[in-house]
Amino acid sequence: MSRTLRPCGDLGLLAEVDDTAAVTALHAALREEMTAGRLAGVADLIRGARTVLVRMTPRADVRAVAAVVGEIEPAPQAASGPDRVLDIGVVYDGDDLDEVAAHTGLTVPEVVAAHTGQVWTVAFAGFAPGFGYLQGTDDRLVVPRRDESRISVPAGAVALAARFSGVYPRPSPGGWQLIGQTGERMWDLDRDPPALLTPGTRVRFHEEG
Repeated sequence: MSRTLRPCGDLGLLAEVDDTAAVTALHAALREEMTAGRLAGVADLIRGARTVLVRMTPRADVRAVAAVVGEIEPAPQAASGPDRVLDIGVVYDGDDLDEVAAHTGLTVPEVVAAHTGQVWTVAFAGFAPGFGYLQGTDDRLVVPRRDESRISVPAGAVALAARFSGVYPRPSPGGWQLIGQTGERMWDLDRDPPALLTPGTRVRFHEEG
């Protein structure tokens, strides 16, 4: 696996890789090194779309950590996710369904079938607490962001943008294409962890009437 390492402040190291699958594999391999005690001084590993940020404490040997991050070769099985699949019901009545159908060349029922007919995996989290970037396996649902963002998107809105699907955890501005709505709470401070969708979680959507 090719990667580029860049310093990120005094105690951070950013590993840039080719794609999200490579991020998942590198993150899993480094997490295994942390668990085995071979990455002393590493406080956290944070995934992005094409990066893994290694956050270190002052006691870390930065050069030693960089050597491990730069040389480790993730095993192929490191990219696999947990066995559990979270089931989320969606009412497919989003304001952008027709536009998504036009972008993809599918009918609206075919868009819904494509969204519900695959298992999505949370590649990384960001944008807002509880927002997971879900990566699927069906390239037919790759769509651009809206030309103009909305001022407010309701909590529970299910959306598509680029190669990802996501669920808005709270009302916020947003530029993704809205395809439906779920009643599931994506972020709940009374739950441990608060985020329903954490990296590695697998999700299957189903249509509710």
